[in-house]
Amino acid sequence: MTDKKINNDELLASIIKGIEEVKGENIDILDLRALDNTACDYFIICDGNSNTQVNAISNSVQRFVSRELHDKPWHVEGQENGEWVLMDYVNIVVHVFQKQIRDYYRIESLWGDAKITSI
Repeated sequence: MTDKKINNDELLASIIKGIEEVKGENIDILDLRALDNTACDYFIICDGNSNTQVNAISNSVQRFVSRELHDKPWHVEGQENGEWVLMDYVNIVVHVFQKQIRDYYRIESLWGDAKITSI
């Protein structure tokens, strides 16, 4: 990660572009800023139809953020199996699920007080 301070709005826009580029579906942005004791400012949650598409979405997000903002995630988990990939950009955490895994975990329901914006 670079030392340059990245604007959350710019990072959100770049992440969304990366998701849309490879047809990620059901994109939700959870604004966690008004909640107490959260690890980040935003969750971005989306899904794909297969492990191949989940990994393609993850790679696309990383490519867009790298190209537009010269930044990379602090940590990435789950690319090995492609069912649930988590990309941690510190202030923004991106969750890319396969549809059935997202339906099973329903992490949006854990943050019921968050403002949710669907794209």
